[in-house]
Amino acid sequence: MHQEKIAEVIQEVKKVVVGQDKMVNRLMIGLFTNGHILLEGVPGLAKTLTVNTLAKVLHLDFNRIQFTPDLLPSDLIGTMIYNQQNSSFEVKKGPIFANVILADEINRSPAKVQSALLEAMQEKQVTIGETTYALDMPFLVLATQNPVDQEGTYPLPEAQVDRFMMKVHIDYPSKSDEMEVMRRMSNMQYTTEVRPILSKQDIFDIRNEINAVNIAEPLEHYIIELVFATRFPAQYGLKDEAKYFMFGVSPRASINLNLAAKAVAFMDGRDYVLPEDIKEIAEDVLNHRILLNYEAEADNVNTRTLIKTLLEKVPINKTVTLK
Repeated sequence: MHQEKIAEVIQEVKKVVVGQDKMVNRLMIGLFTNGHILLEGVPGLAKTLTVNTLAKVLHLDFNRIQFTPDLLPSDLIGTMIYNQQNSSFEVKKGPIFANVILADEINRSPAKVQSALLEAMQEKQVTIGETTYALDMPFLVLATQNPVDQEGTYPLPEAQVDRFMMKVHIDYPSKSDEMEVMRRMSNMQYTTEVRPILSKQDIFDIRNEINAVNIAEPLEHYIIELVFATRFPAQYGLKDEAKYFMFGVSPRASINLNLAAKAVAFMDGRDYVLPEDIKEIAEDVLNHRILLNYEAEADNVNTRTLIKTLLEKVPINKTVTLK
């Protein structure tokens, strides 16, 4: 039943958003597994429109926060304001109190603001004054960053980027998709009304169903092997590529690979995980957690290329001894 509703959600989003099926799929995986998503792509690829539309279809409260160099943590989480009428301080909650937060161009703001957001992502709560407030559930942060314009930006430290479940690269649309986008958006009478499909309770129920998806022990071992291959690439037949790795992925990668693979299986109508589910999601889960050295940059080697090689060389049915 929920798979049918998910299919309806996708069709409803397609009424507004053209040609970004992968982005919609990854956003839904993040929502259904309680994981936050980092979107990277050049401007104009409908990142904001997609997130806003999805929030409407899922009947969730949505707030967009434009990150700028002068943004303060209090602009994000809220602050105490003085009420002159009763001579007392009152709490003014910030825009982070919503179900879906779009942190637009997160790398435009300094470290204090980034850390305030990432703390809320991790703890699911914020402290204003001396009082701690729980954030609304479900709570999903979708952050965007522009890979083109790097002047005046504050790149996210690796330890903070690691808190995102996935980093999704958004590509240009195809010619036919861009033709459709052009025709729709050049019509000044075009409207983007959508109807809500899922409720909050549906989302919590879907999370429980994904949690019950079975992942066989050999596939759990396969996830561990993929993770360790990023840490010790030479031991996994990546002798030529090993010189490019500075650091491998953290344990969060194995956790999120497991969760995301279950979500892929569930959305495909299965209650068990296949190796293809892990391979489908591996790039998005691993790419921001692998740290490359300057030699990789000099040779124009990126993490996506290395992950593709890694998936080709790490065997699925290898006998593993856990130590």
